[in-house]
Amino acid sequence: MNILGIETTCDETGIAIVKDGVEVVKNVVVSSSSFHKKFGGIVPEIAAREQVKVIIPAIKEVIGSSKSEQVDAIAVASGPGLIGSLLIGVETAKTLALVWNKPLIAVNHLVAHIYANWLSRKTTITSLVFPFIALVVSGAHTDLLFFKNHEDYKWLGGSVDDATGEAFDKVARVLGLTYPGGPQVEKLAKLGDPMKFNFPKPMINSGDFDFSFSGLKTAVINQLNKIKMNDRDLKNIAASFQKSIVDVLVFKTVVSAKNFNVKSIAIGGGVAANLELRNNLAEAANKFGIKVYSPKANFSVDNGAMVASAAFFSKKYVDPRTISADPGLYFS
Repeated sequence: MNILGIETTCDETGIAIVKDGVEVVKNVVVSSSSFHKKFGGIVPEIAAREQVKVIIPAIKEVIGSSKSEQVDAIAVASGPGLIGSLLIGVETAKTLALVWNKPLIAVNHLVAHIYANWLSRKTTITSLVFPFIALVVSGAHTDLLFFKNHEDYKWLGGSVDDATGEAFDKVARVLGLTYPGGPQVEKLAKLGDPMKFNFPKPMINSGDFDFSFSGLKTAVINQLNKIKMNDRDLKNIAASFQKSIVDVLVFKTVVSAKNFNVKSIAIGGGVAANLELRNNLAEAANKFGIKVYSPKANFSVDNGAMVASAAFFSKKYVDPRTISADPGLYFS
């Protein structure tokens, strides 16, 4: 079954065709991040305007000359996200479903990030098996979930203020780094000493699975106000800040996996591309016989392929005439 996936929840326009939920036939991602760089963050209106310009050319590039013949169904991320951006994808998907007479599948953007772990397989069976713990770490979300099966999951906890990616971007800004900040902080952290500054590890011993990174951001700002920062300090602060975030994420994720007696952990979202997080989580989990699965870096960011994969396994068909964008959609 070939599914055309459409992802426009933020500043990327992701279009892809995925076969049987695992094999990526074609994947195109068009980002407007260069337009947002001078503002230090995403400007929703600019993101939506750029998506209007590129979504049809991107769809044409993916489906090629065959038009709709190779598409069995259409999937779209209906939320959460920026309302202007969501509308571009949802309205396009509705139109194509009606014009091509194809079934339409609505997908939760956050759940789709986990299904990036199913991509690039050559068969419909992945080595990631149920039950497992899922960690979603992105610019706007940090969430832990327990997956019993497809469409059978339980939300365990999440960010009560700044999400992981948001914290990375805000700290990058005060360090004078360019947007997007996460990759810049990670790059700088590789050159620094993560033990140089003893930043807090918020809620690491809270006894639940919630996260809070706003105070950590403030601690970094306070440290910057105490010193006359040089290049070495910049690297050390980046490394120490990253260590605090990674330590919290790793600790709570492994504890949740032990509590629910699972042998697999899957991570997804833009921050899942962070190698420090991947490596530390894999090392910590391995001590308890737990394997960690993470998507390829190009599938960690927003993309249409993960939407198509999630759609294949959920089969949540909707009436194109009634579906609507839901910026506040969460886990249900």
